[in-house]
Amino acid sequence: MLYQQIARNKRKTILVMFGFFLLVALIGAAIGYLFARSAVAGIIIAGVLAVIYMSVMIGQSTDVVMNMNNAREIHSASEAPELWHVVEDMAMVAQVPMPRVFIIDDPSPNAFATGNDPQHAAVAATTGLLQMMNREELEGVMGHEMSHVRNYDIRLQTIALALSAAISVLVNFAGNFWWFGGRGNDRDDNSAGGIFAVFGSILLIILAPLAATIAQMALSRNREYLADAGSVELTRNPHGMIAALEKLKGAQPMKAADPNSSALYISDPERNAKYRRFAHLFDTHPPLDDRIKRLEEM
Repeated sequence: MLYQQIARNKRKTILVMFGFFLLVALIGAAIGYLFARSAVAGIIIAGVLAVIYMSVMIGQSTDVVMNMNNAREIHSASEAPELWHVVEDMAMVAQVPMPRVFIIDDPSPNAFATGNDPQHAAVAATTGLLQMMNREELEGVMGHEMSHVRNYDIRLQTIALALSAAISVLVNFAGNFWWFGGRGNDRDDNSAGGIFAVFGSILLIILAPLAATIAQMALSRNREYLADAGSVELTRNPHGMIAALEKLKGAQPMKAADPNSSALYISDPERNAKYRRFAHLFDTHPPLDDRIKRLEEM
């Protein structure tokens, strides 16, 4: 099952890349039509920008994501003994190389893994997580993150994060250019078709970030369930993972979490994780109560 999951994630990586590139192309076409009446030129510019941004982002994904979340790297067990040894143990059990280890100075308990593959992976934990969790709960959390590494979820997450950020750059550019004089071309075509095209382009630019977010949500939800189960497989201790999730239910939002990285975390860093009816429909994470229930039923 493990190798099937890895193969499935590799196939999903290709589909995610195609979907995001299509969205980037559509945004480029909209921008090109609005400001230069040339959709092809917009597609070319957006494509070049996305490729450059992705190359930088994916090539340096660990450092970029860690900098975005104000994480500092530790280089030996002497700096954070319990975290270091737990990560080391979980990596050994998962049969993946020891990842780089980072700490985020934030009182809210949370953690995530990132990287392009298991050979270039990294995990981060907040100071709040280290203070709140006991040994078996910390093992549950790090087992969850090692499952993401082992299953190649981190590659999928990195690509989605990179392309989502590229889309945000394009949309912000369009918005700024629009307000600082880019509307001058509106007079070039006052026909019904031209007005409809302009309206459609504006609508696409407005909805693009939402579409990118929905894509990230679709990728994130099922992976969290699988990583929870993977943690139990690695630790042989369902109580540790369940207890950790119970504590995360009372967590307050992080102070300076990067919004583009929200899907990477074990629990949504931007809001309290308590269950609220229907409020979870557009979250990047499944409700913690549902995750706990699934583990209890295993």
